[in-house]
Amino acid sequence: MNSNPDDSTPGANGDHAFGQAPPSPGAPPMVMLPSRKLFAERAQRLRQLADRLPTMTAYLRFMAMIVEAQHRVIQLPRPSLVGGAQLAMTHGIPPLSLDGLWRDMSWAEDLDALLAELDGQVVAPQRAWFDAICDLAVADRVELARAILAGQPLALEQRGMAPLMGAALQVAWTRQARSLPVPPPRPSGAAGTLCPCCGAPAVGSLVQIGMARSRVRYLQCGLCASEWYAERARCAQCGSSKDLDYCGLEDEQGERVLPIQAETCDQCHSYLKRVNREWEAAADPLADDLASLALDMMIADRDLARRAFNPLLVLGEPA
Repeated sequence: MNSNPDDSTPGANGDHAFGQAPPSPGAPPMVMLPSRKLFAERAQRLRQLADRLPTMTAYLRFMAMIVEAQHRVIQLPRPSLVGGAQLAMTHGIPPLSLDGLWRDMSWAEDLDALLAELDGQVVAPQRAWFDAICDLAVADRVELARAILAGQPLALEQRGMAPLMGAALQVAWTRQARSLPVPPPRPSGAAGTLCPCCGAPAVGSLVQIGMARSRVRYLQCGLCASEWYAERARCAQCGSSKDLDYCGLEDEQGERVLPIQAETCDQCHSYLKRVNREWEAAADPLADDLASLALDMMIADRDLARRAFNPLLVLGEPA
C-alpha cells in the first residue's frame, strides 16, 4: 500500500461549454459527457481482460457480450428528455435526475431491445435467468429497476436478472446524457460524490491521460458514464486527505496485475476503486471493477464499505 501526492485543484466559476469555466486556458474540463464510443471501447476492454485472466474468462466474455449489445441498442432512436435541462441546472439539480425521471426513461424499451439482441447468444447456465427476465411481469420489472437504481441488495432469485436490467438502465441514461446541450456544473458540497448529470454515485475514479486532462482524476458515473473532476489524494466519499491507503492486486513476482487500486479511507471507513490510464490507456472503471473482484475479497475483512455503483454487478443480502 502507498499514498499518492495530491494534484493542484483547478478552481472554476461561471458557465462554460464544459459546464464550468476552467481557471485558465488549457485547464482540464470540470465535467465530461459520455463518449460515443463508450460501450464499444468497454466491450473491447472486457475481452482484453478475459484473455488476461483465465479464471474469469467465461464471466468477462459474457459481460462483453452484454456491453456489445448495449452499443447496438443505444443507437436506437428514443424521445429526448433534456428539454428542461437548462432550468434544472440553474437550480443545481441534475438535469437527468434518476429520482425524478426513472419512470419516464426508455429503460423498459431498451431492456426489450437488449433481450432481442441477446436471445440467440445466451446459453446455459445463464439461459435460465435470461428466460426468467423475459417472462417477468411489467410490475416486477419496474420493482427490479427501482431497486437497482436505489442500490438495494437483491433477493437470490433477482440477482441473475440484475446485469441485464442494469444494462438497460445504463443505455437509457447514457443516451440522454450524450444529448445534453452542455455539461452541467461540477457538483459541490455534499453532492460532490454524485453525478452532475443524473445524480447517481460513481462506479470508480480514473486518472486520465492526454492533453489538458493528463494525470487529472475524475469520478465516473456508474449509470450514465459522465465524468467529473475530483482531487487526487482526497477521499472521494468524505474529502479527507488523512488515513488514505492504496492497495492493488499483484502476481507471485510482485508485479501489478491490473491498472486498478482500492483507495481506502479510515476516516469514513469506505473504499472506491481507481484506475490509472497512465498504466494502461484502455483501462475502464466499470470493466476493470468487474475484473478485480479479487481485490474486493482481499480487503473484505477490513470493515470498509464498498461505495461503487456498478449496475452490472448487483450484490445480494449480506450473509
